[in-house]
Amino acid sequence: MTEEEEPPSRQAHLQNTAPPGEQILQGDAQMEPQKIREGYLVKKGTLLNSWKVVWVVLSDDGLDFYKKKTDQSPKGMIPLKGATLTCPCQDFPKRPQLVFKISLSKNQEHFFQASHLEDRELWVKDIKRAITCLQGGKRFARKSTRKSIRLPDTVNLSDLYIQMKDQDTGVKELKLEKEKRIFNHCFTGNTVIDWLIFKEKARNRQEGVMLATGLLNEGFLQPAGDLSKEAAEGGTECVLLDQSDAYYYFADSGFFCEGYSSDEDVLVKEEFRGAIIKQGCLLKQGHRRKNWKVRKFILRDDPAYLHYYDPAKGEDNPLGSVHLRGSVVTAVEHVPDAKKYDVEGNLFEIITSDDTHYFLQASTAEERKEWIRAIQTVSKLGK
Repeated sequence: MTEEEEPPSRQAHLQNTAPPGEQILQGDAQMEPQKIREGYLVKKGTLLNSWKVVWVVLSDDGLDFYKKKTDQSPKGMIPLKGATLTCPCQDFPKRPQLVFKISLSKNQEHFFQASHLEDRELWVKDIKRAITCLQGGKRFARKSTRKSIRLPDTVNLSDLYIQMKDQDTGVKELKLEKEKRIFNHCFTGNTVIDWLIFKEKARNRQEGVMLATGLLNEGFLQPAGDLSKEAAEGGTECVLLDQSDAYYYFADSGFFCEGYSSDEDVLVKEEFRGAIIKQGCLLKQGHRRKNWKVRKFILRDDPAYLHYYDPAKGEDNPLGSVHLRGSVVTAVEHVPDAKKYDVEGNLFEIITSDDTHYFLQASTAEERKEWIRAIQTVSKLGK
């Protein structure tokens, strides 16, 4: 018996649920699941109260999770047929508000924690859609906003989002306070509608709500506070609220929420003052043992710092930081002293101004490009 009692593998689950007399053949084309999303999440053990980083693959019929991204066989599989998803999950108040729960019909509960808010929203949205498609006996397909709210064919939500994000003429990102919490890089629902009408994108507030809801459903905008989250997650359709107390943020912004600080905490460390430019999980090679571990990275500008944390723990104390001012970041094809089975590609290296070398590994080639681009920008413009 392992340290945890995990769900059966996908193959075992299919064999157990097959009708009498039928056998699920390995590699059967009809049973090949459609891969929807994959990435790092922190999972709570089903028996032990421990949280560990796993590589998760969401398919149209379930979640496979692996100890390492390079593993060929999953550690377990969670079937989504008949499952329910709870988000936000309040079972662990001491953990960040990034946890969601999947409940199965056999009174089994599985808890996952994302690396940041946007990451959680993307996972939750796709898992909910997969469950809905299974219930209706349909193939997974992301919900069409244009059909659900009848957007005109002439409306291009991508172009509208780019205009809305323009630093000079778009919707202004603010620091807002509500219920003893500070929301950074966000804006109110009524501000969005005001902007749409002022820019003649909508003739009235009703049309403005329709357009803004389209942006929300397509993931361009995200709900930030409890009020806006309830409106987005409750009922058959999510709706953007035309209210001054409903908060939202751009999907690729540096949004983060924090509680009020005491007088002693007002003087935050200088390196944490910068706006969050990008965050997520990467593999990092250790400087001494040269082994690879999953770390959560947060990139800040002005001053330019890259902090990294243990994803299974909080963000109170980073494991380390990289001062990026004057640093060089490049894509690399191999890493000295790295074991071949630990390296899958998508590597890049940061060389700081004091000649310290950091080797990191992204999940995909596109993710590597995004991190390199963001770090290069911050290292040139930040202090």
